[in-house]
Amino acid sequence: MVEIERVAGIKNIVEADKMRADYECTQSAKYLDRTVRSRSNIKARFGLTAAFDYLVGEKLMSFASAASGHPDFARELPRFVSEVRRMFTPDEIGAQLARIERSQYERNLDVLEEQDDLLREGPAAVAECVQQFMLVKELLTAPMLGTS
Repeated sequence: MVEIERVAGIKNIVEADKMRADYECTQSAKYLDRTVRSRSNIKARFGLTAAFDYLVGEKLMSFASAASGHPDFARELPRFVSEVRRMFTPDEIGAQLARIERSQYERNLDVLEEQDDLLREGPAAVAECVQQFMLVKELLTAPMLGTS
């Protein structure tokens, strides 16, 4: 009887994990679809810099962060990157990434110099942000995207 209860408990855990994975997959696909739909006019309406800041600086960075802990988001990440690469030329991507990188560098210096401010990010948060940006930069500037 105890073995049956243990197996039933394991089965419930497995089913709950499957339901959570299905939900996360659905949510990642919905998030990506909403973002891709909104991209169609954003560059024309708001200009190159605002469109890039929104799609890459906010949405893609958030999506990449979620992908590090959720396999469903990780599976959708190449599609998101491909959409961004279709929207912007390689020269636009390079120039905008350089602009963001300069801005982040200046901000990170301020963070590291102003250690007395308790509301500022700490060095660990800065390092994580830099690492995430470098991943996004690599994905956007790679000569060819692949899957493995």
